Amino acid sequence: MRLIGNIIWFVMGGFIMGLAWWAYGVLAFITLVGIPWGRSCFVLGQFSFWPFGKQTVSRRQLTGHGDIGTGTFGLMGNIIWILFAGIWLALGHLMSAVACAITIIGIPFAIQHLKLAVVSFAPVGQTVVSNQVAEAAFRR
Repeated sequence: MRLIGNIIWFVMGGFIMGLAWWAYGVLAFITLVGIPWGRSCFVLGQFSFWPFGKQTVSRRQLTGHGDIGTGTFGLMGNIIWILFAGIWLALGHLMSAVACAITIIGIPFAIQHLKLAVVSFAPVGQTVVSNQVAEAAFRR
């Protein structure tokens, strides 16, 4: 079922939003200073291409300890991110969610777009894992 959902998602808009994430990632890598944001963009862009069966989770929650992306520098990075790219990616996902939610069949896709809209505000310090790994991390 996940495979079918991912294929439909990819064809009906996931491809466009995944490319948007990757475009911001390329721009971030060009600046060299933006490499942490670029890394996050590529990870979340891959998630945006094939979201079903996966979830985003904080690396702090997943590993049990913090790192540079989950601490103060990560918070500052996410604030800068919101100003330059996060708001635009969130708007793209929100518009896609509204378009998907118009039909009953599109509601699961709209929910995925809303999850990605939330993550687009704070991608630094996040990683993508399978649903089973995420559930284990949330139980800790």
